[in-house]
Amino acid sequence: MTTTAAPGGSGASRRPRSQLLIRTLSGLLILAIVVVLVAVGRPGLWLLAAVLGGISIWEFRRLSGLIGHQAPLWLLYPLAAYFALSGTVLKPVPVLAVLAGALVAGLTALLFLPPRRDGLGRWAFALAGALYVGLPFNYYLQLYEAHAGFVGQLWLVAVISTVVVSDSAAYLIGRALGRHPFFPAISPKKTWEGAIAGVVFCAPVMGLAGALLLHIGPWHGIALGLLVGLSAEFGDLVESQLKRLAGVKDSSQLIPGHGGLLDRLDSIFFPPIVVYLYLQAQGLL
Repeated sequence: MTTTAAPGGSGASRRPRSQLLIRTLSGLLILAIVVVLVAVGRPGLWLLAAVLGGISIWEFRRLSGLIGHQAPLWLLYPLAAYFALSGTVLKPVPVLAVLAGALVAGLTALLFLPPRRDGLGRWAFALAGALYVGLPFNYYLQLYEAHAGFVGQLWLVAVISTVVVSDSAAYLIGRALGRHPFFPAISPKKTWEGAIAGVVFCAPVMGLAGALLLHIGPWHGIALGLLVGLSAEFGDLVESQLKRLAGVKDSSQLIPGHGGLLDRLDSIFFPPIVVYLYLQAQGLL
């Protein structure tokens, strides 16, 4: 997200501009694909969850291996698929039963599968990765199903667009005005100025969306905007922490010149969860 201004010099000034162009174009391309598939309705959402979730899980597994506890595919993917669908088509399947099976069968199997000494760590990363990637897709799907049809689509587009605004504001303000480091141990280039801008700019966006499109009123929209901005910031920091533990700059090299899919999706993982829980707590679902 947010960065401080680069040191002086023509080469240094050109690099941030090219990075901003790549960042903007890749963000707009991903946003356009997401919006088109969301507009398709339920089939498009299933496709999004399957493709984006599958690639994200693959990148998470790579990071877990670099950290030293590579999550087993046979446990990671089924658990992630379950968590992604646990609030919709797999709702009748009890969560506790799935967790119990993952605990007993998963840990027992890893006693015998090499490397045996790392079974507990690999199991823990499989469960963590499945929750980290699967639950956000679950709440996006639930947010759509709770409103259904065009209104559900508007909700998804509003949340994702607000995150894009947060990301862009944090980067631009951080680059122009950033002077004070924000979480330097995890992400040295982020600044307080950028982080604050990333939260503040979400309020009017979601406020207008709430009043004009979502019919929840501007004050609920503003509250949701602030929650989206905060959760987007923390989602970005969590993925940065994963990469720092793994000792890499990017989650993969999937997107030419700009790293992996997790590097683009990190900010959109937490917002649907806080949005759905807020709407539920306020009786707006």
